[in-house]
Amino acid sequence: MNKNIIIYSTIIALLLTLFSCSLDENPVDQMPEEEAYKSSVLIYLNTVANLYTEVGGTGGSQGLAGTDRGVYDLNTFTADEALLPTRGGDWFDGGLWQDMFKHNWSIDNSIIKGSWDYLYRVIGKSNQSLDKLNELIELDPENTLLPVYQAEVKAFRAMYYYYLLDLYARVPIVESSSVKISDVKQSSRSEVFEFVVKELEESIPYLISANSSKFGEYYGRMTKPVAYFLMAKLALNSQVYADNDWTDNNGTPNGQANFTVDGTQMNAWEATIAYCDKITDLGYKLEPNFSANFSVTNELSSENIFVIPMDPINYEARNMNLVRSRHYAHAKAFSQDGWNGASATKEALAIFRKDGVDPRTEMTYFMGKVYGPDGNPVLDEDVELEYKPDAIALDVSGKEEEKTAGARMAKYEFDTNAQSAGQLVRNDWVLFRYADVLLMKSEALVRNGQNGDAELQKVRSRVGAPARPATLNNILDERLLEFAWEGLRRQDLIRFGKFHQPITDRPVSAPFRTVFPIPADVLSLNTNLSQNPEYQQTNQN
Repeated sequence: MNKNIIIYSTIIALLLTLFSCSLDENPVDQMPEEEAYKSSVLIYLNTVANLYTEVGGTGGSQGLAGTDRGVYDLNTFTADEALLPTRGGDWFDGGLWQDMFKHNWSIDNSIIKGSWDYLYRVIGKSNQSLDKLNELIELDPENTLLPVYQAEVKAFRAMYYYYLLDLYARVPIVESSSVKISDVKQSSRSEVFEFVVKELEESIPYLISANSSKFGEYYGRMTKPVAYFLMAKLALNSQVYADNDWTDNNGTPNGQANFTVDGTQMNAWEATIAYCDKITDLGYKLEPNFSANFSVTNELSSENIFVIPMDPINYEARNMNLVRSRHYAHAKAFSQDGWNGASATKEALAIFRKDGVDPRTEMTYFMGKVYGPDGNPVLDEDVELEYKPDAIALDVSGKEEEKTAGARMAKYEFDTNAQSAGQLVRNDWVLFRYADVLLMKSEALVRNGQNGDAELQKVRSRVGAPARPATLNNILDERLLEFAWEGLRRQDLIRFGKFHQPITDRPVSAPFRTVFPIPADVLSLNTNLSQNPEYQQTNQN
């Protein structure tokens, strides 16, 4: 099965929302149902492969990363690593980006609503596939491929519930496309957590061990290492996800959970270590060159575990994150668009400069004078363009550095052959990679009273950084140094009880802000659902 088969389905199934009652219409381009499921290949295409087109996105709030105003933004611009500063008439958008950064979002925030809709739309589509597979299994119980397809879809759906759990905590668990709105009930955070764990555990035995970040039959798919990675994340964050009252304890998570791995009872930290080791046993390793994970040819990486395939011809998922960070003149020098927005915070820069400048700094940020593809300085109205990292602020309007303040995103290699003004690139967007496995294991070892130095040093020595002891503070810093711009920082800060702490341009925020509100219009559609704690008392815009 080639890349095109993975990406494109013969039939694009009708997309279902959370509150769909039934499927009464057929797409106009749909072949007769009896033809759509005549062979194992067609069954796969129309129940599994079509789901993978949703992991990336082409518009606002779509995809797990890469597009504008979606899941990535909730995890990045609410943390302490990056912001979208107001630059005169640019990037204010009615206060949207300032409110995100200051933890002042409302229950009708468009990014929060768009992300909810996207995640549940894909879950709805997954439910439709599972309903069909269940029907086919009843008709052909001897077919050994159908349970395999079923497991892949369940694991895929579990990944989307994982994101809902992380962002919204108390969400409905809907397992069928035929559920009526009157039957949709809200689950506690711990119940959603237990559901995701159970779905992954039940699916893992059926999944293939292949590396899904490489070209081939399993490129971009849910495979065993992807599921192991999710299980490690669930275990590492279990104190958060099992905590049904996150407004107490001053934002410090204190949930309790135990796991059974290969028949052995384990605490959360032991389970994290076990799942990390399973990934190591499958042959993943650090790339000698840090930047190779983000290059135009990063499908060759031995480190990447799960990616969003990017290909301007075969897979039109967009990467807007690079475009919106670069200054107009910078992008123009490469014949691309620049939106002159996203920049590193002072807090992020301070961590990169701690105990000397980290070797990953130049691989992560554009700072200082900017050069074009010919090696010459980029000019902005006859003046050499120079980014001013330390001039950054939430609002730089009217300042001399209004258009140049801030260190910009440099992590992904410039694709000089990108299409659509730089949004359609060939660099696969990295969601999960092995460096995270090592740092998860290091953290779990430390939290379990053991020594995590070896795992931390592997990550640091790969870039030539000096050794540091594996303390929790050092691990949290390392996670920013290693994963800046990768959409992980909010989760990390919550786990360490630091998400609500004050930083430059943001005062202390309340612990209830570690979870986003249920969108207002969702509540209006279903009276069975209730708002997350304390949001019903807020009316900020």
